[in-house]
Amino acid sequence: MSSASVITFYDIPSTMPGNAWSPNTWKTRFSLNFKGLAYKTEWVEYPDIEPLCKKLGAAPTETKPTGEPHYTLPVIFDPRTKRAISDSVVIAKYLDEQYPETPKLFPKGTHALQHAFMDAYVQTLDSLWGFALPQACIRLGPGSEPYFRRTREKSFGMKMEALVPTGAARAEKLAQVEAGSGSTSGGSRTTPAGCLGGRGDMGTDEGWHGGKLGKLLAAVDKYAAVDK
Repeated sequence: MSSASVITFYDIPSTMPGNAWSPNTWKTRFSLNFKGLAYKTEWVEYPDIEPLCKKLGAAPTETKPTGEPHYTLPVIFDPRTKRAISDSVVIAKYLDEQYPETPKLFPKGTHALQHAFMDAYVQTLDSLWGFALPQACIRLGPGSEPYFRRTREKSFGMKMEALVPTGAARAEKLAQVEAGSGSTSGGSRTTPAGCLGGRGDMGTDEGWHGGKLGKLLAAVDKYAAVDK
């Protein structure tokens, strides 16, 4: 199959082996791999995300505090329909609609359950940022790290290193992360709850809750291939 005829998946590079690292873009990589769809990856540094999305015609996924549109990855471009799609959940629904012969990411009758899962998952993230953002920052290369650091430090009003909790605060935050992971990591079947939940959050322990989180990650590992 010609590379021009396959889906292009836009991801953010890192210094890690295999390049892939972002929990947000992992959701779409898992979705594509789970459905067995042919695709190619194009790696996009943080400062280039907005210009790329505007060029492709991919919709913004959020609104900045200033009221300006905020463009994020993941994004896919499907040459079959000539459409650029943003947001991992929107992408998953698109793939189910356009490729009905492949395994469903949203099995019939589960849309409400999947949205309830995502709502619950998002509520667990506040305690995680102090662990996750500094780890993400050190994983990025020179094309993204300065931009990531500058924008996140502006948003949180402090240096990246100051986000990391210490002492009693660290123990408290870890306990909150553990409690949150228990509320969203039940079961090991590979469904959108696994695919859309990301490939393990930085700062968590796979042994928590009797190893449920580790079992979930092991169950989806076969869908974690990164194309060369």
